[in-house]
Amino acid sequence: MEYSPPPLFKQGASARAKAVICTLLALALLVADSRIHALLILRQAVGTALYPLQMVALMPRDATNKIVDYFSSLSTVEKENQLLRSQQGARAQQLQQAQLLVAENTQLRKLLGAQQRLQVKSVMSEILYDARDQFARKVIMDRGSQQGIATGQPVIDDAGIVGQVTRVFPFTSEVTLLTDKDQAIPVQVLRNGLHSIAYGRGQSGYLDLRFMSSNADIQKDDLLVTSGIDGVYPAGLAVAKVIRVESKLTDVFAHIVCEPVAGIDRHTQLLIILVDPNPVARPNDEPAVSNSKDDIRNKRRLTESTRDKAEAAKEPTKTGGPDAVRKNPHGAGVR
Repeated sequence: MEYSPPPLFKQGASARAKAVICTLLALALLVADSRIHALLILRQAVGTALYPLQMVALMPRDATNKIVDYFSSLSTVEKENQLLRSQQGARAQQLQQAQLLVAENTQLRKLLGAQQRLQVKSVMSEILYDARDQFARKVIMDRGSQQGIATGQPVIDDAGIVGQVTRVFPFTSEVTLLTDKDQAIPVQVLRNGLHSIAYGRGQSGYLDLRFMSSNADIQKDDLLVTSGIDGVYPAGLAVAKVIRVESKLTDVFAHIVCEPVAGIDRHTQLLIILVDPNPVARPNDEPAVSNSKDDIRNKRRLTESTRDKAEAAKEPTKTGGPDAVRKNPHGAGVR
């Protein structure tokens, strides 16, 4: 059996000749395209025809890039969101602190103005915490006996009375608020000067005017101020405002409810008035009997003088009665 090459290789030029011819043709096309741009239209036509195929070939790569960009952008957005949230929390905290400082500054300015208006010495104090007894209305202040605080001294804010110092320690003190159920304060109605005593109502935060008659001249919105008759609270400090007056003809006493004007539950800075907790004894408290010799001698003279005047007044009656005196004012009618 004779082996012979396929017919394709038996006809035409050799492979070397074909390579030379193709090389020369490629060089000619390159020279023609670079010199006279003869293949520009052909290149554009071929590029346009191959563009859909290129896009189809690039679709897997573009899809992969989009997926990678999506997850990377999602991670970036989450990080930015967490950063913005933390910054927002910090800004909110700073804003709250700024608002708190503004409110505290405003309150301190008001207290400073009230301190300048007072005619007695006072010291500024801050509330540390509430007392442990939940049924009592008491707070602990950061001033004590080392700063001149004593039991019985009144505590005020820029609006009025807050309470009274009831216990003193070296560096702290306990203040019983005005609304405590065991607290009472002498007051008077600013409109007409009517005197009374206000009692605390405990957790309700209000005051009562007890033992006031049903026909007492007290109206709603009347302002109650300290009367000063107790010798502890300076006179004229605002205490409360009447919010309800209930009186019935069948009741002996009226039911009067008052609301404190001071910020008892709103402020942390207060003023403690440094008044003398032991006022000077009143005249009624002084001894009424004196055993000195001069006082006894003066009393004896006063008694004798009073007796002589009484006897002189009785003489006209013995000598002719009052008519004789009227007729003879110079003593002419006396025999």
